[in-house]
Amino acid sequence: MRRLNFLTLACLLCATGACAGDWPMWGGTVERNMVSAEKNLPSEWSVGKMKEGTEEVDLATTKNIKWAAKLGSQSYGNVTVSGGRVFVGTNNETPRDKRYQGDHGNVYCFDEKTGEFQWQLVVPKLGAGKVSDWEFLGICSSPEVEDERVYIVTNRCEVVCLDVQGMKNGNDGPYKDEAKHAGVEGEPSATDADIVWIFDMREELGVFPHNITSSSVLIDTDRIYVTTSNGQDWSHVNIPQPNAPSLCVLDKKDGTLVAEEAVGISKRIFHCTWSSPALMKQGEQKTVIFGAGDGFVYGFDPTPSKDADGLMVIKDRWRFDCNPPEYKKDKDGKPFKYPSDKGFSEIIATPVVYKDRVYVAVGQDPEHGEGVGCLSCIDATKTGDVTATGAVWQYKGINRTISTVSIADGLVYAADYAGDIHCLDAETGKLYWKHATRSHIWSSTLAADGKVYIGTEDGQVVILQQGKEKKVLAAVEMGAPVYSTPVVANGVLYVATQTHLYAIQQKP
Repeated sequence: MRRLNFLTLACLLCATGACAGDWPMWGGTVERNMVSAEKNLPSEWSVGKMKEGTEEVDLATTKNIKWAAKLGSQSYGNVTVSGGRVFVGTNNETPRDKRYQGDHGNVYCFDEKTGEFQWQLVVPKLGAGKVSDWEFLGICSSPEVEDERVYIVTNRCEVVCLDVQGMKNGNDGPYKDEAKHAGVEGEPSATDADIVWIFDMREELGVFPHNITSSSVLIDTDRIYVTTSNGQDWSHVNIPQPNAPSLCVLDKKDGTLVAEEAVGISKRIFHCTWSSPALMKQGEQKTVIFGAGDGFVYGFDPTPSKDADGLMVIKDRWRFDCNPPEYKKDKDGKPFKYPSDKGFSEIIATPVVYKDRVYVAVGQDPEHGEGVGCLSCIDATKTGDVTATGAVWQYKGINRTISTVSIADGLVYAADYAGDIHCLDAETGKLYWKHATRSHIWSSTLAADGKVYIGTEDGQVVILQQGKEKKVLAAVEMGAPVYSTPVVANGVLYVATQTHLYAIQQKP
């Protein structure tokens, strides 16, 4: 009888969404599809008011807010949740430690239940200004958590492996210079990150990051696949390091270089490469899917091999040009000059894997404004240059975008920088509806609990009902711009504005 009662209770908890999961990486899984099976998620909440004279949220004035935490002044890094901890990137404009003053990149770790601050990674700027490490952007990458390790790409063009517990369990690993890395003297404090290893892509690969180093790592077995953010210099014409890779492979245990792509992406980039890699599994075969700065999506064999020069590389199985021919030249045959609003774009959004197909749209740095876009559905079973044969469909009704799509129940939800949200058939590309938010969008769609969540530059989280018929459920005011993507973990919705992180939960 006791066992029966326990099973009954367990089933009831699952039915109410209590049996839920973490969100340990950008996109939730290696396929990068922003979809969750969580239930009973909120469609209304209020972020309340600040306590007088402070930037601390007065929880007594909120609705459906479990906890709120102060971030810096700019926050583009997307939230990840794992093992009872919440991780997010931001800047240092609200110093948590008086030793760290001025402009830095930060990763905060909070307690998942209470929002209590646990530790932080503090990373000094490169000192190159907007060219390579834009002022006050902070750390824009999403941390990825696996077991007792956190992997993050910093603003200094580094890949860093951290202990999830910070210094709580001592200074683990071979790396012991945490204070020096953070730019201070002495020993690390109890709230400092515990660095296990660092891989400097500028020093080891000759990478020249443009504007900011930003991407999220992909982990597969004992390897890490990392976008390097190699790009142009201040002139927006010259590529200082055309032979540096746009994608590299590291050993997960110690951060040593395993391989790099050698298909010449950096020689062809239009601006920079910031897209994060995804992983496709087709039976026993795996393929690393990578959206690049030359407008192509590549399918790489993840297993390194030696090239003719003895260099360890990963080779592409297929590639697809996501820019339609009419985006290359005008009606008179004259090539468009980048960044024309009528011309070609790179890929900043992350490719999404869904049923042996890859979905991704082209876009540019938001500083370049609006322009023509194209969302492609690609058959990932072919080989070679599949530009002419690999398109299942292309949708040109979308503006250029930096947003990653989400695909649920055969429907694609895609946002563009101009502020429109599009719902299309995943099989055919047929448009079912389009919703204008009337605000620029950097965020990506999250599909969960029959709803679609997305943040806007005007400081709203727009919530629509999933399905072929458009229905707007709410537009919740957040009090500050929302550039990151809402995520959900263990029954809680997380939304990071520029200045605060909110844990939002539907109360019984």
